[in-house]
Amino acid sequence: MKRQRFRGFTLVELLVVIAIIGVLVGLLLPAVQAAREAARRMSCSNNFKQVGLGIHNYHSAYNQLPRHKGGTSGTPTDWTDSSALANHEELSFLVGLMPFIEGQALWEQIANPLDADANGSVDFPAMGPTPDLSGPATDGSDYTPWFTEIPTLRCPSDPGTGLPSFGRTNYAACLGDSPFRGAAGGTDAMLRRPSGPALQTRASMRGAFVPRQTMKFRDILDGLANTIIAGEIATDLGDRDTRTNPGSGTGDISTPNQPSVSNCKNSSRIDPLRPQFWKSSFAGVLTSTGAGNARGYRWADGNPSFTVMNTMLPPNGPTCITVADPAVSPNATIRHSTGMLPPSSRHQGGCHVLMGDGAVKFITDSIEAGGTERWPVHLSGTSTTPPSANVPGSPSPYGLWGALGTRAASEVIDFEL
Repeated sequence: MKRQRFRGFTLVELLVVIAIIGVLVGLLLPAVQAAREAARRMSCSNNFKQVGLGIHNYHSAYNQLPRHKGGTSGTPTDWTDSSALANHEELSFLVGLMPFIEGQALWEQIANPLDADANGSVDFPAMGPTPDLSGPATDGSDYTPWFTEIPTLRCPSDPGTGLPSFGRTNYAACLGDSPFRGAAGGTDAMLRRPSGPALQTRASMRGAFVPRQTMKFRDILDGLANTIIAGEIATDLGDRDTRTNPGSGTGDISTPNQPSVSNCKNSSRIDPLRPQFWKSSFAGVLTSTGAGNARGYRWADGNPSFTVMNTMLPPNGPTCITVADPAVSPNATIRHSTGMLPPSSRHQGGCHVLMGDGAVKFITDSIEAGGTERWPVHLSGTSTTPPSANVPGSPSPYGLWGALGTRAASEVIDFEL
């Protein structure tokens, strides 16, 4: 009987097979990573769409958009002061959306007086304190709703979590293409509504949301499908990222010609070797005024650095907060100030925006956004020469990007995004 002989692998053949497997794995891993990011990006888009549906359902219920910087006024001598008795109309549009994005249980806590430390006394009134009194406080009397993390408001691609943030959000209201009156709207320091701030707000706050003002879909004359009502923002990771840790002191907002976007892109502040980060020598970052003041760190706070974006600089551009505006409040700090606040994301090449009709679009960083030397539209604007015109009612000086942020400037969008 003839015995059958079996031939084994040689060492060379084994090494060749291992090398081939290694090459295949090396080719496969980037594809796996890309697939994971694609899934995260789709989940982010779905979360944003839920926010859009919530806004539409809110409008159907109340015939208006949720107010940005709404809430209880109390009797403040200065709305920028902290208070446990009222929120000084500092709440973001996301607070009113809670019942419409599966947040009914949290809304019940917010809409009713809250006994924070279960000692039998009512520590906080309905609609809560000012959002800077989020907690957690060492005495246990913190207002838990303001620092509750809400999954619907988070993009899975953003890894930021935990303190020093008090409840992060990756979605922010669009105020249009100008920073003027972006923090206070038409109110003065005592939350009165005199004619001067009202005129300034009407001239410059041209987005779907206007601080401390009731807005409706009927106000969006350019068409819901042509108007951005909210944008995605990345939250800060504790570094000097220009997108999430705004630079401050980049112009006096009370001086009409100061807040051109070129001030924000000042090369003396940005690291030339890492253009997405501020220089280590630049001390004027917002977190220098408090670790909890970075971008997207307070979902319930309507102040611009937390829950506002505008269409001046294109997506993922540097963010800048102007110096405190004494015309808004004598005690205003940088935290209560407005500025150039483009949307941003951890996705490659752009970010999501929410259109008025509920559609979520991905806008690339390279969208046409005009010239950085142009000044925004405002009440005291004097230029009437396009494309740098900035008198009230002018088309946006920031190109297609600026036009998408205005609700009633009559710009023509002649192609599908």
